[in-house]
Amino acid sequence: MKNFIAHTDIIRNEMLDAITYASTVKDLFKLIPIKFKDFKLNKPLSELEVQRMIKELSNKNKTNYAYFIGGGVYNKFIPACVDYIAKRFEFLTAYTPYQPEISQGTLQILYEYQTMISKITGMDIANASLYDAATACAEAILMAHRITKTKKNKALISKNLNPEYKKVIKTYLWAKDIEIEEFDEYPENVSEYCCVLIQYPDYYGEITEIKKLDTILIVCANISALSIIKPPIEADIVVGDIQPLGIPMSFGGPHAGFLSCKEIYMRQMPGRLVGKTVDRDGNQAFTLTIQTREQHIKREKATSNICSNQSLIALMATLYLSLLGEKGFRQTGIISTKLAHALSKMLYGKGVKTLSKNFFNEFLIEVENSDDFLSKLKNNNILGGLKIDKKRILVCTTEMNSEEDIVNYVEAI
Repeated sequence: MKNFIAHTDIIRNEMLDAITYASTVKDLFKLIPIKFKDFKLNKPLSELEVQRMIKELSNKNKTNYAYFIGGGVYNKFIPACVDYIAKRFEFLTAYTPYQPEISQGTLQILYEYQTMISKITGMDIANASLYDAATACAEAILMAHRITKTKKNKALISKNLNPEYKKVIKTYLWAKDIEIEEFDEYPENVSEYCCVLIQYPDYYGEITEIKKLDTILIVCANISALSIIKPPIEADIVVGDIQPLGIPMSFGGPHAGFLSCKEIYMRQMPGRLVGKTVDRDGNQAFTLTIQTREQHIKREKATSNICSNQSLIALMATLYLSLLGEKGFRQTGIISTKLAHALSKMLYGKGVKTLSKNFFNEFLIEVENSDDFLSKLKNNNILGGLKIDKKRILVCTTEMNSEEDIVNYVEAI
């Protein structure tokens, strides 16, 4: 317990001498540039007055935009009972439940979630969720590095991978001394790499053919697209974000990632795996079969020291898929892609060049000036897409858009 004993005056003085900035703790805190006198607070208000003021402020927000922004976070329809059930006291908690003694109900939900993710991705097995798609990509590369016995300290990733995912990957792999290289064309000679990572469809919406490689193949998939396009069964590991499965956009999070793989790699998976068995009376029972974080096993044997499962968000995804069913899930994909291709065709008729050829619900367009193009749309209550650069915009449609939205978009430009 030595580490938990409070500092003595002798220790404090040694620390102050070492930093040489102050002779006492009080002097040290004086160095922090906090200017309380600069705060200009309003006069005190009653609870009723505060409510009125907040309502006035909220009325200034514009929320009636037609939404065409994607790039990793999507405006999706969420059945009302997803939120209602997820917020019941049996499920809602500020603490991620991952202890062995968590309830059978929570374990069963996670087991059902794993089953659904495995079925959608075409893989043998899936874990109980991760933080988000970016960390799932990074964890998958580390997993591939372990599978290849760390003999290959280079990873190959697609240039058309989400740029935010790339940043997280670089942060992870820097600490493990794994080099990262990027590629344009589908690689052929990959013998020197521990893995190859591609996005499907890629960040710009393009659907490319997936081929089996002579190293670990990781596919970062848009799970909504897998409702109608072929699952990446050629992959060894499939990752992505479950935000499209009934999770609000929430200004970018919290969301959750998924990771599924072939069964032979199960022991190298990060995170947790829920299994189904029977108890001594022969009744169905669920248990945390694998827990690979450092709280559960020796640190040097942990497959990840920071990843965890997002139980509540995985619950919401499970509820969403259960409510829509296979037919409803497929229908959302069909609507999304029909609207995207209709908009692309109408924009082409207006002289706007579409750079994407084979796409699901996102496509890249080229305009003379991205800022002017998007500004004109915004003035007509349309958020027209995600600016990529001065001339390119990534446009996205989902089932939340209507045919009228498509017509208004084209007329507004």
